[in-house]
Amino acid sequence: MLHARRPRPPLDACVTVLWTVTAKPGPRRLERVLPTGTAQIVINLAEDRTRGYDEARGFAVVESSGSVLCGPSTRYGIIDTDEQYDVVGACIAPGGLPSLLAAPAAEFAETEAPLDALWGTRAIDRLRACLLEARTADARLDVLETALLAHWREAPLHPSVACALDAFARRAAVTTVGDAVAAAGVSARHLIDRFTAQVGLTPKRFCRVRRFQRAIAVAHRGAAEDWAAIAADCGFSDQSHLIHEFRAFAGLPPSAYLDHRTPHRNHVTFLDADGMRVDG
Repeated sequence: MLHARRPRPPLDACVTVLWTVTAKPGPRRLERVLPTGTAQIVINLAEDRTRGYDEARGFAVVESSGSVLCGPSTRYGIIDTDEQYDVVGACIAPGGLPSLLAAPAAEFAETEAPLDALWGTRAIDRLRACLLEARTADARLDVLETALLAHWREAPLHPSVACALDAFARRAAVTTVGDAVAAAGVSARHLIDRFTAQVGLTPKRFCRVRRFQRAIAVAHRGAAEDWAAIAADCGFSDQSHLIHEFRAFAGLPPSAYLDHRTPHRNHVTFLDADGMRVDG
């Protein structure tokens, strides 16, 4: 069961959602996790480790800490469903990462970093212990919120970055760096440098993955009957452009996403319980 809520001020300026998932184990399979362009903190309470799978090396297991920061990314990852039965986490707002870490967001792009390397082993051990002692989902989220507040510092967005993010969020037609530059009223170099430092991705890559996410939202609702119309509504130049971006960010065409989507919008079944690939 997923339980989620927004944090209280001032944390709500840099964290969009606090969440926890508890479920009964089921058949083990691999899933693609699609990119959102934003960062996320994930803490696996079932075991103090997380596992990923390197597709280029025959799905070799890549293990890391059980408490990780997943940086802003435009690439899908592969995880197994055993990682999803007792988990707590936080979704970081675009541009919110510098408020929680004393470093530019760009340093964490396309990477996973163990939280103990960022906040210290004692702090993360204490956080895990308190999360495991919490008796309810709300109590868990309270524990996580308190820990995040302990690391929070005021790091306001540069006005040009805030303007570009607002334009990307409100208008699907804002689909190029030129559009964002015009909205922010600054030079392209100025916006690219500021945006990349605070958000972690260039404006172009961020805009592409967020446009992809708009299409994913439509498809997950089961409303994907007219891909050409969806392409137009979500800011793609045409249906071919939409298909190209699906393959770039998800590693599969839109039709395969529809066939193998899961209750979680950004999770897609990749290998079933018998090890058979189902999205080729």
